[in-house]
Amino acid sequence: MVAEKYARNPLELAGFVIWVLFGLCVSEGSAQLSENFYAETCSNVESIVRNAVSQKLEQTFVTVPATLRLFFHDCFVEGCDASVTIQSTPDNTAEKDYSDNLSLAGDGFDTVMKAKQAVEDVCPNTVSCADILAMAARDVVALAGGPQFNVELGRRDGMVSLASNVPGNLPEPTFNLNQLNVLFTRKGLNQTEMIALSGAHTLGFSHCIKFANRIYNFSSGSSVDPSLNATYATQLRQICPRNVDPSIVANMDPITPNEFDNVYYQNLQSRKGLFTSDEVLFTNKRSRSTVTTYAQSPAAFNNAFVNAMIKLGRVDVKTGTEGQIRLDCTRFN
Repeated sequence: MVAEKYARNPLELAGFVIWVLFGLCVSEGSAQLSENFYAETCSNVESIVRNAVSQKLEQTFVTVPATLRLFFHDCFVEGCDASVTIQSTPDNTAEKDYSDNLSLAGDGFDTVMKAKQAVEDVCPNTVSCADILAMAARDVVALAGGPQFNVELGRRDGMVSLASNVPGNLPEPTFNLNQLNVLFTRKGLNQTEMIALSGAHTLGFSHCIKFANRIYNFSSGSSVDPSLNATYATQLRQICPRNVDPSIVANMDPITPNEFDNVYYQNLQSRKGLFTSDEVLFTNKRSRSTVTTYAQSPAAFNNAFVNAMIKLGRVDVKTGTEGQIRLDCTRFN
């Protein structure tokens, strides 16, 4: 049926074939991932990583949002290949030193390094940093009260980490719905999955500068974003006065900041989304019904989040003979 349609126009048929082949290439790597990838080579890798993550969490709760955010930033640039953990050298400025990544908390990196060392002690040169980051991101969600789920494994570590590859590949706090959809679609994620992944903002914090425009200089007609709850705006001004110390932060979820739950979506309904890119999910009619569903049903949100996380973990993965298994997550072998 489809072939008959495109056969009338050779150029369109050629384009269709290229599109199909591109789709096959994109899915080829993810097709080699499996939940039991290390069953014969490092059968207890998941418990090793989980123990390392748990020990790190005992030191600081920042472990949770920092590790989860690190996974997102990794997958959105060069795919899920641990390129974000590479340190810069005199000859190369790596991803982690791009301006938008400078706010990635050190505890996320430290979590991966500690887990990697624990795994190397038992299974040397076997498990990739990319897989360790994927497992750690899953574990922090569960440890914060969120859903438990299986992670597909088999990623290889990337061989490229350039700060110049970051621009245009990370969502900005000022994005509207169209901009969010364009970016996530490029990563193979649809609007529903984008909204589910945004629920990670139930955890963590943001530096004041990232949302200061919403509470001080939104527009010529209003210093405060009118879509922002007035009481919440006042609270944010108290936390982030003008000329505040750049290190000061505000919780993404002002109600239950240390729990992985669906309160983030309830906050959006109350006009308490910290970023414009958060609140737009509710103010825009095209996405509002999904926000309402997740706000009303923790189970619906958890299921959607798990499915979206699994799909995110397949983005532009390196498998087979691609990339390498790094001995040190901070540098190429």
